[in-house]
Formats: sequence, C-alpha cells, structure tokens
Amino acid sequence: MGVDIIELFSRPAKDPVMASSFPLMNSGWTVTLILVLYLAFVLKLGKVFMQNRNPYNIKNVMLVYNVLQVIYNVVLFLYGLDMIIINPVYNIRCIEVLPLDHPIKATERTLAYLYLLNKIIDLLDTVFFVLRKSYKQITFLHVYHHVLMVFSTYWILRIYGGSGQFHVMGTLNTFVHSVMYAYYFMSALSPGLKDSLWWKKYITEIQLIQFFILLAQSLIVLIFNRSCKFPIFLQYVQLTQATVMIILFGKFYINSYIKPKSKKSQ
Repeated sequence: MGVDIIELFSRPAKDPVMASSFPLMNSGWTVTLILVLYLAFVLKLGKVFMQNRNPYNIKNVMLVYNVLQVIYNVVLFLYGLDMIIINPVYNIRCIEVLPLDHPIKATERTLAYLYLLNKIIDLLDTVFFVLRKSYKQITFLHVYHHVLMVFSTYWILRIYGGSGQFHVMGTLNTFVHSVMYAYYFMSALSPGLKDSLWWKKYITEIQLIQFFILLAQSLIVLIFNRSCKFPIFLQYVQLTQATVMIILFGKFYINSYIKPKSKKSQ
C-alpha cells in the first residue's frame, strides 16, 4: 500500500498539458509539503515565533491582499458562471470533465488551475492571524476548511484532469469569497466596522446557502441521474463534506448570532 501511495504522489496529472505546463501538477509532494508547513506554522511554530514579539502591523499588506483577492475571485466567478449559465458548455444535471480535444478545454484547464492557486493563496489568511496574534480566529473550522479546499481541489485535478461536478462548488465558492474579502478589506480599512454584525452574519448565511445547494446537487445526481459518468464516489464525497460544513458553519452561526440574541432578550 505504501508503494501505491508513493507511486500516486509521483504520478503526473491525467491531463498531459496540465502535467507538463502547470507548476505543482507533476508531483503531489509539493502541495503536501505546503500543507504540512502550513499546519506546523499555524498550530505551533508560528505561536512559538511570536511568543516574545508584539503583533505585527500588517494593515497595508492586508488591504492590498484583500483587494487582490476580491478581483481574483470575481474574475473566477464570472468565468465559472459563463461556462454553466451564460454560454453553457456543461449539462448542469451531470457536469463531466471536458475531453482533451474540446474547443474550450484550455479555458476549463486554466480556470481550474487558477482556482487551485487561489485556494493555496487563501492559506495566508491564517498566517496573518498568527502574525497579528489573533489566535482566537484560528479555529478547527477555519483550518479544516482551508486544508480541505487545497487538498481536495489538487487531487481532483490531478486524477480527473478537471473539476467536473465540482465546477458548481468552485463557482459558488468564488462568489462567497468575493463578498468575504470585500468585508475583510472594509474591516482592515476601518476596524470599527467589525462591530457591524450584519456583515459577518450575511457572509455566514451565504456560506450555508452554498453548502445546501451543493448538498442538493449531489442528491439529485445520486437519486435521479445515476448514469452520470463523473465518479459516484466523488458525489458521495461532496454530499458528505457539504453535510459536515452545514453542521460546522451552522454551529458557528448559532453560537455567534442566535445565542447572543437569546441572552440579550432574557
């Protein structure tokens, strides 16, 4: 089994163009190392590094980072929306990875790869928390979500050569992140806005809606369209993860917005 894992990590991506021309896609070890270093830094090494240091003032860095993230995610969202609604190239009931000779395969390939890079860039969110000593924001949900998005996106692209059914997830996710990073920018620009709970509340509600849509998408395929050629196993993965995220984000929503209101009304 160990040999099989080593072979899998060393095997290039299924899409030969992606394997030869896109950095990170010819070996699974690099992304794995990135995630291991990320976890080591945000869970232990970063706190050790900051132990005798004052929080860094990285306001300007965060402002630039958040603006660039808004632009990045809006562009990905518009391209993703175009491919499924405006100028559809997929059957929304069963989105399969486009064949290598498809006229817009290059667009699908590039869009999926840029989405992966964006998920890796997202890891900086937690690094900024460490450098500012905002440790309370480094929750299990936060770290789990970031690692899962990088890990799952990478291996889906490596093994299947495209996003397939997960194209909907990526499109919804970029919309959510466009709103989220806009909020982060406003908060960094004027910290007083953090007290405006309706911003965070609506972001969490949008995230929950996203996961319910993905849950419904998986159920539709599993119940009504079993002939869909996109791997059934991944349909169950999406179903499971959507359920887990609904539970985790739902718990966060209740603890952050429902319970505080109940205490105030007592």
